[in-house]
Amino acid sequence: MTISEADVRKIAKLANLAVSDTDVQRMTGDLGKIVSYVEQLSQVDTTGVEAIAQVTGLVNVARADVPKGMFTIKEVLANAPKADEVAFLVPKAVER
Repeated sequence: MTISEADVRKIAKLANLAVSDTDVQRMTGDLGKIVSYVEQLSQVDTTGVEAIAQVTGLVNVARADVPKGMFTIKEVLANAPKADEVAFLVPKAVER
């Protein structure tokens, strides 16, 4: 499969990218090489090769998500620069 300048312009339009004429020419060659390499890879015989998701053998080491007690309103508001008994106090952002 060959990549034409029209293909590159269409891809750029779909990606909402502004590309110059020199960029289109350069990208045409680059994308053509990429597609050619992918076509070459698709010819490799993978019969009997088991599909894998990753090759490093790493395992997720995240801790279990265990719910814990919640902070009280008083504890949370103690960290605020300004607060009343039940809420943070912030400057007005919008005039009505």
